[in-house]
Amino acid sequence: MDEGQKNHLKAYGIAYWCIKQQTEVDWLLNYRGGSFLVKHAKAIEDELKIRGVSYEVLADGKVSAILNEIIDPAVNMEMVKLEKAPKVAVYSPKSKLPWDDAVTLVLTYAEIPYDVIYDDEILKDKLSTYDWLHLHHEDFTGQYGRFWSAFRNATWYQEDVKYQETAAKRNGFNKVSEMKLAVAKRIKEFCVGGGFLFAMCSGTDSFDIALAAEGVDILESMFDGDGMDANAQSKLDYNKAVAFTNFKLDMNPYRYEFSDIDVTETRVGFDKSNDFFTLFDFSAKWDLVPTMLTQNHEKVVKGFMGQTTAFRKSLVKPSITVLGENKAGAEVRYLHGEIGKGQFSFYGGHDPEDYQHQVNDPPTDLSLHPTSPGYRLILNNVLFPAAKKKPQKT
Repeated sequence: MDEGQKNHLKAYGIAYWCIKQQTEVDWLLNYRGGSFLVKHAKAIEDELKIRGVSYEVLADGKVSAILNEIIDPAVNMEMVKLEKAPKVAVYSPKSKLPWDDAVTLVLTYAEIPYDVIYDDEILKDKLSTYDWLHLHHEDFTGQYGRFWSAFRNATWYQEDVKYQETAAKRNGFNKVSEMKLAVAKRIKEFCVGGGFLFAMCSGTDSFDIALAAEGVDILESMFDGDGMDANAQSKLDYNKAVAFTNFKLDMNPYRYEFSDIDVTETRVGFDKSNDFFTLFDFSAKWDLVPTMLTQNHEKVVKGFMGQTTAFRKSLVKPSITVLGENKAGAEVRYLHGEIGKGQFSFYGGHDPEDYQHQVNDPPTDLSLHPTSPGYRLILNNVLFPAAKKKPQKT
């Protein structure tokens, strides 16, 4: 999984496929870019050839030498067994919206199966049947993505509002914001109970804002028919949020922003030519989880924008582990946290291979980006729940 791999993204699909076939996979953390080791079988080798994934066949002696190298206390490497393929769900509306989703793109390309679920399924407790849930371009505050100012006359926007309002009534809610809050709380409960949550773009900050604003009207009349609570800011409960604290709401409904968590409109001096973030180095033997989540063949990754591009570092809770940051901009791009028995990762931006994705832009063709380090971070999260849990070292 280093620079010699022709298709990093499909390699994750091979690893997942092997686990589904009840073939144990060893993830060699920090060894040649986080390589995968499986016992040789003709069926696996045939699948590797079909999918165009680079591989090497090793003699037993060579494997023993590699494993001895990895267990050496002096080297920053570790081996973790991947044993159970996680059941994957993507939280996405059934209606057609004019943008794509990086996670569904890469899951499809890597040939990792997933189910699409939305508010109805979550409110009917279907989430408990899954191990892993992804949230992408969603607005859990009930403000329809703050698209009102620019797109209120667009057919897709009007249809989405109607779709959401109908769903709210069908599920017994007076407002879309009330339904979205109930869904956010169910998702949080899923995570507390041991589920793994992965979110990108506005699925990150809007999730925390909705949780912190429980019982507070933070919406202006164009979104819910009545005005915002004038004291909404002072009534936020940051303890209910999972990743962010002390953030300030953006009260202007004409702006394409929810709060000051996101840095998109305040970052200065960055463009496609100089926008990068750096992955942190962790101790593989002591910090197993963040090491898994940052496996890559490159440590410096191209930045990319979104409705939520990156998180203001000063607003990230102290308990959160920062996995990747743009230090010059005081921006956190990638983070991880634990809540109850579960864990979550938030990843800023919309599409790792489309710097400034716009509404109605065509989806990224991942066959043109098979070695994308930005997309690899998504797939690290997909495989992470398959890892056999090890006792915490003390």
